Amino acid sequence: MAITLVNPSGLPEIDAYRQVSVATGSKLVFIAGQVAWDADGVTVGAGDLAAQVERCYLNVGTALAGVGASFADVAKLTVSVVDWTPDKMPLFEQGLARAAARLGTTPVPPATLLGVAALDVPEHLVEIEAVAVVD
Repeated sequence: MAITLVNPSGLPEIDAYRQVSVATGSKLVFIAGQVAWDADGVTVGAGDLAAQVERCYLNVGTALAGVGASFADVAKLTVSVVDWTPDKMPLFEQGLARAAARLGTTPVPPATLLGVAALDVPEHLVEIEAVAVVD
């Protein structure tokens, strides 16, 4: 496996992600920010943060699979959420849990969550991009 996830001593352990990923593979994979579109470009879960988080993670999984990778190969995630406030975390976690159940894995690479004013389409509430390393 090209990615080893680590929580170094001296840094807090966060359930949602690991603090560090060590990549040893030879092929870098950059996944464009995935929004809550289905395969036909139709927005899934308009107005529903949990549904959109789920769809975004599933789309990242589809993109990874398309190049022979999986969430086990992800070195870093960047998540952008429109009008983020900490009280939205339960909805975010709900969507992540549903995606994890469907994917058969819990994505926990280092991640950055950013609150943003807007995304490309007004009904999009979240966008997730990934960097993976594959042997």
